[in-house]
Amino acid sequence: MTEHMIHSHKVLAENIHEYWVEAPLVARKYRAGQFVIIRLNDYGERIPLTVVEADPALGRIRLIVQEAGKSTKEMSLLQSGDSILDVVGPLGKPTHLENWGNLIAICGGVGAAPLLPIVKAAAGIGNAVYAVIGSRSKNLMILEDEFRAVCKDVRVATDDGTYGLKGLVTDALKAWVREGQSFQQAIIVGPVMMMQAAAEVTKELGIPAMASLNPIMVDGTGMCGGCRVTVYGKTYFACVDGPEFDAHGVDFRELQLRNQAYRPFEKNATDLFSDHKCKLDDPELQAKSHGR
Repeated sequence: MTEHMIHSHKVLAENIHEYWVEAPLVARKYRAGQFVIIRLNDYGERIPLTVVEADPALGRIRLIVQEAGKSTKEMSLLQSGDSILDVVGPLGKPTHLENWGNLIAICGGVGAAPLLPIVKAAAGIGNAVYAVIGSRSKNLMILEDEFRAVCKDVRVATDDGTYGLKGLVTDALKAWVREGQSFQQAIIVGPVMMMQAAAEVTKELGIPAMASLNPIMVDGTGMCGGCRVTVYGKTYFACVDGPEFDAHGVDFRELQLRNQAYRPFEKNATDLFSDHKCKLDDPELQAKSHGR
């Protein structure tokens, strides 16, 4: 079995990490919007992660990961030279892109990571891309410079007002429209509640919108059914039918509830990991602990 070496690891912001990982087959086939499922070790949970960038020549992919629970906290301990057991992909459908004209790209928190490759690809085929990047605070904002390098304009919003507009990403979008800016398409990535709010506002403004959904995934092939989402009353599997869907038809309330299904197990796994300082070489504790 071939393991996947980590070639670099750096901290981008509090609890947000960037990795370049050896995965030559993924790097060769990847297109914007697709993701991988990784497993750190024999006892590891399967974690879906969007590929932020690929380098086919070097056979490496770029991943950005936020510590959210046991598995991602465990991943934060890995350094250059360490390896990941499994990297499976690219999975999901590539983002549907066309030359819409003015594209508004909206993200919150670590949602900037999956949105960035889409923005680059959209700008590359001639779209004028405008971006709104949101975070709780200035110290949690990531990738702003990379967005500015490819977008026509970028605005930032923070919940606490430490940087940019104090408020929500939807406030920034509304302000742009009040100023006379028009948009022919929107792409939304981030926490479920943020995506729901952005979907509602874009619908009110008459802007077609896609949302990249983040349901619980297990196998990534559509077999387990764990990533079921409802769009316009019809059931889809995000891992094979998505991850992007028409934002105006998504049942975000259902998505939020489904994402909470394993919270007690995730908390138990995280507490066990923290209490015992569980690491990759501790199989007994690894076997007991599951959940991001």
